Amino acid sequence: MEKVQGIGGFFFRAQDPKALGRWYRDHLGINIAPTDMNMVPWVSDAGVTVFAPFDEDTDYFAADQRFMLNFRVGDLDAMVTQLESAGIDVYNRSEMEGIGRFAHLRDPEGTPIELWEPAPTGDSE
Repeated sequence: MEKVQGIGGFFFRAQDPKALGRWYRDHLGINIAPTDMNMVPWVSDAGVTVFAPFDEDTDYFAADQRFMLNFRVGDLDAMVTQLESAGIDVYNRSEMEGIGRFAHLRDPEGTPIELWEPAPTGDSE
């Protein structure tokens, strides 16, 4: 059975995402999600964890939810197949170059979930 490997990120709405992101960085040592290749993400022992305050009016996830869970997975295709075989609707599949591949679903109570298969690293020199 394919399992999630950990939390890939925690996304939530904020009145002032930049200021709140700076507060978490400055006071708790959590780097916000990189917006360019020079920024360093927050990395836990288990792997990258993205910390990203979103604008209050974001359309990246459901407007009736304050947050979306993001889980890292090793094989997105296998996970999606497994979920769909169980009758779970998986939607909004996408890819961001250098970041990875994504798919969305909701839990039984409607909480939005994003599955993330990180892009392979270029460490094979």
